[in-house]
This record gives sequence, C-alpha cells and structure tokens, in this order.
Amino acid sequence: MAEESTSTLTKNSVSAANRLPSKPTKVTSTTAARQSRWIVRLGHLLAGTWAIGAAVLTASGWDLVQLMENQVLSHFFQVRGPIVPPEDIVILAIDDQSISVPEQYYKTDAQQYAYLETLKSFPYKRAAYAQVITKLMKAGVRCVGLGLVFDTPSSYGPNDDRQLQATLKKYGSKVALAALYENFETHQGSFTQLTPPQQMFHTESVSIGSVNFPLEVDGKVHRLASEFPKLLDQENLFTNRLPAFDEAVLRAAQLNYPQPKGDGIYFWGPAGTFEQIPFWHVLDPENWNTYLQQGKVFKNKIVLIGSTDKLNNDYYPVAASKSPEPMSGIEIHANAIATLMTGKAITQEIQTLPLRGLFVLILVGTSALIISRNKHSLNRFLYSLVLSGTWLGISYGLFVSDGLIFPTSIPMVAIVCCGLSYLGTSMVRENIRKRQLVDIFQKYKTSPVVQEIISQQDDLQDLIQERDLALSGKMLALRYRIIKVLGAGGFSETYVAEDTQRPGNPRCVVKQLKPSNTKPGGLQLARRLFNSEAQTLEKLGNHPQIPQLLAYFEEDEEFYLIQEYILGHPLNHELPPGRAIEEIAVIKIIKDLLQTLTFVHENNVIHRDIKPSNIIRRHSDGKLVLIDFGAVKEVTGKQLEPQEQTAFTIGIGTQGYAPTEQCLGRPQYSSDIYAVGMLGIKALTGITPRELERDADGQIKWSDRVQVSDSLVKILTTMVQDDFKQRYQSASEALKTVEALEATSIINPQSGYPTQQNDSSMSTLDELNITTKSYPARSSETT
Repeated sequence: MAEESTSTLTKNSVSAANRLPSKPTKVTSTTAARQSRWIVRLGHLLAGTWAIGAAVLTASGWDLVQLMENQVLSHFFQVRGPIVPPEDIVILAIDDQSISVPEQYYKTDAQQYAYLETLKSFPYKRAAYAQVITKLMKAGVRCVGLGLVFDTPSSYGPNDDRQLQATLKKYGSKVALAALYENFETHQGSFTQLTPPQQMFHTESVSIGSVNFPLEVDGKVHRLASEFPKLLDQENLFTNRLPAFDEAVLRAAQLNYPQPKGDGIYFWGPAGTFEQIPFWHVLDPENWNTYLQQGKVFKNKIVLIGSTDKLNNDYYPVAASKSPEPMSGIEIHANAIATLMTGKAITQEIQTLPLRGLFVLILVGTSALIISRNKHSLNRFLYSLVLSGTWLGISYGLFVSDGLIFPTSIPMVAIVCCGLSYLGTSMVRENIRKRQLVDIFQKYKTSPVVQEIISQQDDLQDLIQERDLALSGKMLALRYRIIKVLGAGGFSETYVAEDTQRPGNPRCVVKQLKPSNTKPGGLQLARRLFNSEAQTLEKLGNHPQIPQLLAYFEEDEEFYLIQEYILGHPLNHELPPGRAIEEIAVIKIIKDLLQTLTFVHENNVIHRDIKPSNIIRRHSDGKLVLIDFGAVKEVTGKQLEPQEQTAFTIGIGTQGYAPTEQCLGRPQYSSDIYAVGMLGIKALTGITPRELERDADGQIKWSDRVQVSDSLVKILTTMVQDDFKQRYQSASEALKTVEALEATSIINPQSGYPTQQNDSSMSTLDELNITTKSYPARSSETT
C-alpha cells in the first residue's frame, strides 16, 4: 500500500465510476447490446423520418420549399453564366441618354436639331413613337413591340394621339401594344383591373398584351407573363383576360412557335445580355446613317421599345441576376420572347405536387439505404455529402441540357441530414461503448493489455481522470476522506485517504472491494470471505515489510480495507525494460523478498501475484515492502458466475510471473518462489519474463544472456523450474541458499540499501550506487 513520490494518475488510470454513497448501477453487456441495437434502429428511424419529411414538405408546396428551389435555380443560372442571345431581338432603350441628350441638343439649336423636336422633353410626344415605327417598318423589321402603356390622352393634345393612331392603322399588323394589370384599394377592399391602351389605338390589326410578370416568394421574376392572369384566377381577382405581351409580339411577328412545356423564363444572362440601342439614335440622322446602316441592323428583327432609364425604375430582380442587379422590364420581355421562340421554357418535369413528394421519397430513401450499407459512421456522412452533391450535379446537368427542373434543395438537405443522423447516432453509440470500456478498464487496468490501450487513448485517459476528480473529497465511514485514486485492480480500487479522526490527519490507503455479483447470495459469500481475508491481513500486518491493516468495514454493500500508507516507489521503476543490474544487487532483492515471503508462508498464505509493481521500495529505510496479497481477487474470483468470466479474470497472477500450476488454478507455496526467481532473472537480463524463450523441456533459457556466478544461476534455475515439485519447497529453504551465496560473495560496503526521505523525488538506480547494464529492450513491460 504505497504512493509513488511522483503522481500516479498517469500511470494508473483511475476510477471509471462516479461513485456516490449509494450503491452504483452496473450496466451489463446485455443491456449495452440492447442499447446499441436501439441506437442503430434510431439511426435508421431518423433517416426514414428525413425521407418522409422531405417528401411531405415537397408535396406541401409551402413558400419555404419554393424559396429554396428558386434559390437553387438562381444559382444554376449564375453558375452557367451568360450565353449569346438570339440575334433577331433588339431593344430600343429609352435610357437616360435618350432622355437627356435630345433635350440638350434641341435647347442648344432648335433649328439645327428640329428632328429631335418630338424628344425635347419626357414623356415624349407620341408622334416620336409614330416616327420611329415608320422608320423601322421601312427598314424591314419583323415587328415592333411597344412596352409602354398609352392609357391616357397625350399631354401634347389630341393631334399627337392622332399621329400615333394613323401609324398604327397603317402598320398595326406588325405592332404590339402593352396593357397593365393594376391593383386598386377601395373602402370595399382591393381589386385588380386591366388598364389597356386608349380605345383609339385599338385597331383591328394591333396586338395587345399584358406586361405583368408574377413575382415569386424570393421576390424575383422566374415565370412567363402568361402565368400572371392565372394567379388572378386563383385569387378571384380577374376581370377580363388578355394574352401576355410576349405572345402578342410573336403574333405581330407572325412567328409560329412551339407550345411551351414549362412556364419558366430561360434567361440568357444578367442585365445587358441583349443588344440595346438608344431610342433617340433612330431619329438622329448621323447615328441612323452610320452604325445603324440606315436601318439595316433592324431588318427581319423583332424590335422592343421600352424604358431602361433610372427615373422610371422599371427594374425587377430576376432568376439570372444577383440580388443587387435587377433587370429592366423590357429586357425581361426580350428573354421571355426568346424563350418562346426557341422552345426553351424552364420546365418542372414533375408537374403535380404529390408526384414530386413521391419522387423525393424515393430519392432520399434510396440514398439513405446506400448510406446505411457502409458501417463506418464518418464514411456514412461522407457518402451523404457525395450523394447530395451528385444529385446537385445531375439537377444542374438536366437544367443546362434540357431546361428541366427537379426538386433539388429539399432532397439535398434531407440526404445530408440522413448522413448526420447516422453520424450522430454512431457517435452516441461510440460514446456508450467508450463509457463501457472505461467501466471495464477501471476494473482491469492493472492488465498490461489494458494499460497499453489506455496509454494510447488520450480521450480514455481524460474520461477516467474526470471521474477520478469526482471522487476527491468523498468520505468513507464518516472518517476517511479520499484524496485521490492510487490504482485499480480487476475487482478493486485503491485510494489514498486522510484519517480525519487521528491527530494530523495522517494518510492511509483504502482498498475497495467491488463484488461483481450483487445478488443476496453473492453478497453473503463475499462478506464471509472478506471477513476471513481481513483476519489474515491482520496477522500478516505484524511484519515490518507488509502494510499493517488499520481497519475494515462494510458500507452500502461494499467492502473496504484500511491499510498502512507506505511512502516509496514501485520496484518496477528500478527495473525498466532493457536495463539490467549487477548480481550483488539482485541477490539483495531476492534475499529481502524471501525473508518476507517466509513469514507469509508460515501464516498459510500464498501471495499469488508477486511482481515488481507489487513491491515498494520504502524511502525511509530502503526496505522492500510486499503489497497486494490478492485478497480481493480471491474473494471475488470464487463468486464469478459463468457468464461473467472474461479474458481479464481467467486466473490470478500476472503473465510471466505466474507458473503453470497457478494459471491452472492450483497455486502452491513454490508458486510465489517461482515469481521471485522470475523477478531476479528480469533484473539480471533486463528482459521481461514473457519475452524469455523456453527449451524443449519447458525450462526458461536465460543464463546465456548474462555473466553471473554459477551459484546464482543454479539458485534461480531451481526457483523457476516448470515442475513445482522440482523447485524449493519453501521460502525458508530458498532463503538459506541465497544467504549462503551472499556470505561467500565479495560485497561492496557502499552498496547497501538506500535511505530516501524526500517525498518530492524518486530514487533511481544511479542514485542507489547500483551498477547497471543496458540490453536491447524487446518490448515494454507493464506490471
């Protein structure tokens, strides 16, 4: 029962149970397996929920769904970038230049710029539009679309209107005029009314169409103008219905175009993609005769006239432009007309909402099935990202190649959420498994395998240390205050505590028994064997090199031994792998241990687990103190139920130090002698016992690795015979031969045991004046 001079928290990973005074709850492997299965099912359930939820959401047609899908479509347009629009559509733009420049020129010299008289102020005279239409018709245009609503008499007088009227009568079959649906608020409520051109412009041959575009939930124009009257029908706001302006223009152009399969505008690019010519250039002789080639640039083209100036603010966000870049209304019409002419209307391939929901269910469900087939949680999440990205790529390809739109954003989100669900449930399952491992490791952390695992897993060390902190300050029997956890064995934990009922609160060591069988019968057996073992320890504690038993008690069906606190360090710190010590030092260690072991055997006790870590070099006098008599192992080992047998509890002892008969459950007194002999060989060779080879007879081959006296070789070889009958039959017999060897050896008077009283440092072999030799270390040993 000892504490190392340096912290033992990193060497012995500590308790895995946040124990309170109440009895702890132990999770069995059956419960753990059941939890694991439920978590796996939960992952599948969540994936199915995402699939169904995505299908229901898609089928609902909620604004949120439309917003997400419209955003995806906008990104598709932006990723695709601008493409060359049809050349047979030209925009005559009433832009800021067309408003300001003619006015300035006319004011400068009215006589010279008399041809700009109709443009001298805005709004223009309607005679200006009549002049432009006439010039365009003579140039051979296919048709002219006036995207302006002439619903009121001209401010320049009736004669101005009559000039436009005359032009429309002459060329009306190739002209399309605009009408507008306007919303009005009255005390009786709101209503929508069609505002057409003045009746005088309604000649039999003139085509008239509405210029309104429906705005979507994202505030952008996505659909053709022909869809706007349908919205009015749904809201019962419709009065009388006109064709869309785009359809009216194509009718005036006498173009036969295919019936659009969809209702989305195929935008050729952001604002400015279509060619725009300032309106006033048509009336300016210089521009008309030069770059306009006397109107040849307009031949056989559809010419759209509309406002693009900032004052009129006829701009709208569209699917193909970024939010701060709206497009003029007349250019939206140019895109819509081109869409109808080329038959490239953006089409929702799945028309009805229920079928879209079914499609999403199949898509997400299939993806979830593919994801679930991979067993690794991180791979599942990566699969979800890949599948989501793949569907995005497929959707984009269908959009670019055929103008088809499928549900995209909702399936993508649902697929990723499926991956996250599997990842999350896997993390929960791994956390439960890790907690189970911590519970197991805190019971078996003296095992070399377990210590190796813990040393390589920082997160396990952190979890165990967190639980160790929770034990600090806990009181036992209203007397012993735990300071820290010193270590743990297969069925026990050892703490350093303060005795609060003695002067100065001296330290002591508390060993807690943790019976694995908590049934009444098992507890009764444990209690009986525990009391018997405490009596044995009481007798053994009379020896100066065995910790004294101070108290033992039962609390909340758990058993505690209070033993003497030994200030020192484990012997394994003096015997690191690959480092050997001189013969005389080994003789002293063996002699010291056999002296203590003689007393133990005389009290009819077999230690069963002698190894360097169970031997403490006491700092006060340098003596070796033998600890951990396997009392806890012996008690709990007899009450293990068959299903509780594991690889960690198949025998008492440590591999390499436990002889064959002990591993088979039939220990002898000479089993302890075998362990002492193996410890001596380990000290001489620097090689861990399990690394030593055996000959055909099962005997250990070691003497050829060191240069020691034949007498010591003979003693150690006898101690470690595979057949226990051929070993020394008692510790006293072995002790006599060692004492005889020591008496005949030449002993350096400076090589006595060290005395160290500083608790803040630890002795090393160099400080003990013990000569050492280095050998290649084959592996590390955890004891």
